[in-house]
Amino acid sequence: MLKVDEINVFYGTIQALRGISFEVNEGEIVTLIGANGAGKTTTLRTISGLMRPKTGSISFLGQNLLKCDASRIVEMGLCHVPEGRRIFANLTVMENLEMGAYTRKDTKNLKADYDIVFHRFPRLKERIKQIGGTLSGGEQQMLAMGRALMARPKLLVLDEPSMGLAPLFVSEIFSIIKDINKAGTTVLLVEQNANMALSIANRAYVIETGRISLSGDAKELAASSEVRKAYLGGK
Repeated sequence: MLKVDEINVFYGTIQALRGISFEVNEGEIVTLIGANGAGKTTTLRTISGLMRPKTGSISFLGQNLLKCDASRIVEMGLCHVPEGRRIFANLTVMENLEMGAYTRKDTKNLKADYDIVFHRFPRLKERIKQIGGTLSGGEQQMLAMGRALMARPKLLVLDEPSMGLAPLFVSEIFSIIKDINKAGTTVLLVEQNANMALSIANRAYVIETGRISLSGDAKELAASSEVRKAYLGGK
């Protein structure tokens, strides 16, 4: 579904990504794990068209993403829930969800999709008229994910969905991610909580200083002494 091939990305003269290559197959949950500053968020921003690589290629469903701007990439079915959630703080919950559907032409189907979002995130239905900026962190994360789902993504890209959340919310968010995947949406997940990420992923890639250092089956990587020592607090 998604193929990233040898991308090199710079911030000015500083190289952030060094020949990163990986792929995501339809139906998978794939996670990228690594320390702060390793290049995880830069990778996602490059995939979704917010940054451009100096060299390399990215294709989604066989189409070259480097020829598409960010809004076109959303229309193609690749939706990015950014780090820090980035909801529209001055809009209501319902208005945020409506913004998620801005690329949709099939307006007759919107009600069914609102119902699906409210089924997955009952708290959002309870707060449908509440201003987004007054929600708790966990509720804002649910709203950011619900907003992305309103675009009917084929690939949902999640950047640090558990950041700053209470443990109860973290387990709830990860349970919802699994449910979204089971319902047919492919997921690319960046997450500092490597234990949680590896527990739900099919495959994983480890990023260190802008490079992929390890990759493989998520359960095998979770059992690796190298990964456990570096990212899982084990030996």
